[in-house]
Amino acid sequence: MARVRKKSAVPVYAVASIWLFWGLFLPMYKISHFVILGIISYGVYKVNSFIFRGKWVEVADPEPEPELTGDKELDELIVQGHQAVRQMRQFNQQIHDAKLSEQINRLEEVTGKIFKYVEKNPESLPQVRKFMNYYLPTTLKMLQSYTEMAGQGVNGKNIDTTMAKVEEMMDTIVRAFEKQLDSLFGAKALDISTDITVLENMLVREGLIEDELKKGANK
Repeated sequence: MARVRKKSAVPVYAVASIWLFWGLFLPMYKISHFVILGIISYGVYKVNSFIFRGKWVEVADPEPEPELTGDKELDELIVQGHQAVRQMRQFNQQIHDAKLSEQINRLEEVTGKIFKYVEKNPESLPQVRKFMNYYLPTTLKMLQSYTEMAGQGVNGKNIDTTMAKVEEMMDTIVRAFEKQLDSLFGAKALDISTDITVLENMLVREGLIEDELKKGANK
């Protein structure tokens, strides 16, 4: 977060008031009139800017642009992931339901990890194609509809029913996103399991863990 000063509107209103007063009660048909008015306006603006300095506010740091690789298909994925996470964050800022907001936070986290994994492991791109082309866009569409309906400030059968369905569906969506992330590690899990088996067999052959294996078998 960055801390910036938000300028007050008072100096602008003060200058506008001077022009309105002058236009109603004083002449404005000579160049000298406009020169004098300009000098007065400048002075009024500076004085009011000094008195009314505005207030400090916290603003979000600008999001860094994603780093592209030069691979068209992979770059499209990177951009899509960046945009999806940003959209989730924007939707979440408009949602006041604590549980739903927490679920969106989780979706944002998992989605970012999915795209980050594929970015580092481009060979896994086919595994997330359905996720990219259907599950993610549909989820974003649901959240967009939810925020639009929540912003209406009214209760009604259509609005209430739709919002309730989205809220009920969110647990399922979060679990599905988590499962998608877990599935990406399937190949690595298999490789590690194979490595462990090979390592164990080698250690047994060398007599380095024979006693431990026998102890385990006798238990």
